[in-house]
Amino acid sequence: MSGWLVIAGLGPGDEDLVTPDVRHALGQATDVVGYIPYVARVPERAGLQRHPSDNRVEIDRSRHALEMAAAGRRVVVVSSGDPGVFAMAAAVFEAVEAGPAGWRNLDIRVAPGITAMLAAAARAGAPLGHDFCAINLSDNLKPWALIEKRLRLAAEADFAMAFYNPRSKSRPEGFVRTLEILNDACQDKRLVIFARAVSTPEEDIRVVPLPDARAEMADMRTMVIVGSSTTRLIDRDGPPIVYTPRSVGA
Repeated sequence: MSGWLVIAGLGPGDEDLVTPDVRHALGQATDVVGYIPYVARVPERAGLQRHPSDNRVEIDRSRHALEMAAAGRRVVVVSSGDPGVFAMAAAVFEAVEAGPAGWRNLDIRVAPGITAMLAAAARAGAPLGHDFCAINLSDNLKPWALIEKRLRLAAEADFAMAFYNPRSKSRPEGFVRTLEILNDACQDKRLVIFARAVSTPEEDIRVVPLPDARAEMADMRTMVIVGSSTTRLIDRDGPPIVYTPRSVGA
């Protein structure tokens, strides 16, 4: 049996948003590897072994998957959203680069998914319709000073901004500081979208001006999107539409 490894994105939560490509890979897999809640999303079936692990062992998880693929197993490493956006694809390739030479010749493929940023933007309208950036607010893998520098530069450049991992119970102060930085740098009432648990039964979308944004509006299941200075809101019956025009005046 010839082994292979697919790094797959399971999307934001709704099973209808898992791509056919990812479903096909899961249907052919002998082993599924990933963070505990993501592996739990993959149904059990005969011939499939599931290998859940903690969230802070990405490199160990990647090595395990590569070892199984090298031994002839058909392995899928699962992430939520898209595996190339703050997720497992980079960790697997880091393990490949540092690992045995034979791993470089394995059959490895990335199967994209719908990341939380795009799912949240679609629910709100089109807030990422012009130039934007994505920033992971977790300081587990990078220093807070770097996060702060990127926040200020992104605000100075007038990007729309999408924030992953905005506020955890162990580090609630980071998002408090984020809002302070944005209010200082932007000095306006640009729109902020708090999109929690998008595409699940717990979904909640809230839109507020930046000065009214509060840290407690976000948790680790929330995608926060901050519009640029040109982002607009269309009032209507039902949820408003938030969008950023595709053109910018000189």
